[in-house]
Amino acid sequence: MTLKRIILVSTVVLMTGLVWTTIAITQDSSETSRLVVQVDQGEHRIAPEIYGHFAEHLGRCIYEGFWVGPDSDIPNIRGIRTDVVEALKKMKVPVLRWPGGCFADEYHWKEGVGPREERGRMINTHWGRVIDDNSFGTHEFMDLCEMLGSEAYIAGNVGSGTVEELQDWVEYMTSDKDSDMANWRRANGREKPWKVKYIGIGNENWGCGGNMTPEYYSDLYRRYQTYIRSYSGNEIIKVGCGPGGIDTHWTDVVMERAGRYMNAIGQHYYVRGSGNWGQNQKGSATQFDEREWAVLMKNSLDIDDVINGTLEIMNRYDPRGLVDLYIDEWGTWWDEEPGTQAGFLYQQNTLRDAVSAAIFLNIFNQHCDRVKMCNIAQINNVLQAMILTRGPEMIVTPTYHVFEMFNVHHGAILLPQELTCPTYRGADDDLPMLVSSVSKNDAGTIHITVCNLNPNKDARLECVLEGSSPNSVTGRVLTSGKITDHNTFENPDIVRPADYIGASVDGNRVTATIPGKSVVVMTVK
Repeated sequence: MTLKRIILVSTVVLMTGLVWTTIAITQDSSETSRLVVQVDQGEHRIAPEIYGHFAEHLGRCIYEGFWVGPDSDIPNIRGIRTDVVEALKKMKVPVLRWPGGCFADEYHWKEGVGPREERGRMINTHWGRVIDDNSFGTHEFMDLCEMLGSEAYIAGNVGSGTVEELQDWVEYMTSDKDSDMANWRRANGREKPWKVKYIGIGNENWGCGGNMTPEYYSDLYRRYQTYIRSYSGNEIIKVGCGPGGIDTHWTDVVMERAGRYMNAIGQHYYVRGSGNWGQNQKGSATQFDEREWAVLMKNSLDIDDVINGTLEIMNRYDPRGLVDLYIDEWGTWWDEEPGTQAGFLYQQNTLRDAVSAAIFLNIFNQHCDRVKMCNIAQINNVLQAMILTRGPEMIVTPTYHVFEMFNVHHGAILLPQELTCPTYRGADDDLPMLVSSVSKNDAGTIHITVCNLNPNKDARLECVLEGSSPNSVTGRVLTSGKITDHNTFENPDIVRPADYIGASVDGNRVTATIPGKSVVVMTVK
């Protein structure tokens, strides 16, 4: 096959110089796509935390989404609703980031512990100016993490908080000593300290977290991190505030001045269609045409260049790769659903969002040597949510299904791949018709996740598994009749996975038909 044009190359280059993945795009859309996988050359594990989540005190994410209180008629355990917990356990939530977001840098944790009737009441100035009664605080969040089996990722208050406040919080949560903070935790009902693996030192401090310069934040970071200590066998990973989008100047300054004091740096990256972000016109979540579909696909693919650009800067100051990159806020961001409360960021979630999420996750997998955590925004009722609730009702979204289908990659070894596929042009750019990633788990099972960005055409895919002779292939597929399809409380299963029977095995080759506008997971044994 002669490649007529290569317009996208997505690569992760190891220290040994091995190129992990290349996507080459041909102009002839009638050609069969070809995926060559080196089954015996995998080296890096896909951190489960790449499939992490984010829960902020924003709209109905916490209150109603998780917290209904112990006296609610909605079934709950210690105030946390059981239907949401059970759904998320099926999806698997490796890590949960909390309490924000912009909310983190106005959150004072001491107001959210102790008897609930005595807790402080605060105005949530970022999100609707509603009153937060602090009934969901540290104990409730850590209880939720234990129910879900998730690691806790605490975003600390740097914007309006003090060094002492953050230092006390870490001691309160993790120390087993006979100290005032540890004893206060015991008095509030928790004898044994929690394990808290991740502490974020501020959030979006270039914006809602204080409108700081990178120079000023770097100095603050160095100061705050000094007083975040690991107690009682708990080892804390310290996370610095990185850029929003592609702010290379912020990354450059922070890495130069503070990089040697951090274990990871966060980066935020939201996508939309062709709406005007500056005028707060992001586009409708549910009413769009194929052009808007294609623009989102292009914007989602751009995360590969964003990651490569950030890593290039990081490597100047960290050539040994000691600092990990976390994409700790990402996802689609549309106009708020008509008729919903302003500032609550409630949006629906269509098949378009699901395919976008699959693009992101496949690309994150390909960067798993340095990208060790990603947190989609947000888990309930906000932005690209996994779950939507309406009082006692609950539904799961198309994006939920992608995360549940892709959890086969958790902890598996990424396999090098080379994908050649036709183009898809739904707007102004030639895009790859397919995006994929491949992993092998400890039992030797290979999982291929692939999404077809073209909503109009199926893709013929030939997958060559070099170094393997499989016997069987099974799978699941997520698609629907229209690109705008989404689940509603009246019809909760419009978009849901189905068994996939479009693949067969012959020697070391898997031949498959990938439906248009779909996400497919193939299990090869």
